[in-house]
Amino acid sequence: MRHLYLCRVSLAAITVVTLAASAAGQTSTIIIAPSAPPPPRAETVPRPPPPESTHAMTWQAGHWRWNGNAWAWDEGHYAQPPQATAVWEPGHWSQQPTGGYVWVDGHWRS
Repeated sequence: MRHLYLCRVSLAAITVVTLAASAAGQTSTIIIAPSAPPPPRAETVPRPPPPESTHAMTWQAGHWRWNGNAWAWDEGHYAQPPQATAVWEPGHWSQQPTGGYVWVDGHWRS
């Protein structure tokens, strides 16, 4: 039963990726996980590095990633914003009405 569920989720992921890629005219990766991620890990945010330009570095918190078999933790890191007024909108897992969770990438908002 679980194997059948995982096969359906995988087939749905392939279909969504194919449709998204053809609609946008570019390749896109959509990650679908069969269960909710574990709670976020506590991270100690290190002191920021000196800015590479006039923009201060922004901390992007770590998050859980589904590697196709299990949950894996991606450590947080500092990133250079594209412009001084840009604000980082973190990625998140969104539960789907049909089951599973889809990763929504983080992005810079101006």
